[in-house]
Amino acid sequence: MLTFVGLGLYDEASVTVAGRDAIAAADRVFAEFYTSRLIGTDVAALEAHHDTTIERRDRAGVEQHPEPILDAAADGDAVFLTAGDTMISTTHVDLRMRAADRGIDTRVIHAPTAASAAAGLTGLQNYRFGKATTLPFPWAHGADGVPGSVTDTIEANRERGLHTLVYLDIKVDHLRVDGDAYMTASQAADLLATNWDADALGVVVARAGAPDATVRADRLGALADADFGSPLHLLVVPGSLHHVERDALRELAGAPADAL
Repeated sequence: MLTFVGLGLYDEASVTVAGRDAIAAADRVFAEFYTSRLIGTDVAALEAHHDTTIERRDRAGVEQHPEPILDAAADGDAVFLTAGDTMISTTHVDLRMRAADRGIDTRVIHAPTAASAAAGLTGLQNYRFGKATTLPFPWAHGADGVPGSVTDTIEANRERGLHTLVYLDIKVDHLRVDGDAYMTASQAADLLATNWDADALGVVVARAGAPDATVRADRLGALADADFGSPLHLLVVPGSLHHVERDALRELAGAPADAL
């Protein structure tokens, strides 16, 4: 059996009870943290909390060489851990399909996602979100500014009155002078303000799931100059606003009246 367990949004306590029980019952526990990370904890704390050993796998160890995970699942009960909800990434869907091809039973234990948290924290209605996009670091996609695919997605959603969830680049395994690389919401807002529309409304969600989660709405040009603290950050570019959403952004995110 291979059980996929989402760890939730922030720390070792964010996992569901069902997920905790699956980890406790597993013969071996694997994890990857290249698609996202739990900022409020680390592997050692997770191991201590769950009284288990966690075998961390890098991208190649999941996508190109998953045999140790699959062999463990074929021989006993294996758990595969990820931050957030475990089936958001296509990497994990692929691993589940590989298990199915080998006749290995699988199950999924869900957890909160950044997308559900963004809607809940901002007051924007979750069914009014369109296609999401990811904003990469300019140095990561090999060009200056913002890829056209990002602005095309935002504009297509706005034409339909829909909100756009903008995931911000994470390069946790990329060695840089500043260590792990997490794009901040202010960096994202600056990229969009400079290369797209500085007057467009943006909504920042910082540290969803943490005790100090922060939400702020303003024009992208203003958000670019703000400091939202430690990661992880998200940015939402709203489409048309229902009057309840407008009130929520004013009350919950401090949106100035002239930006609404």
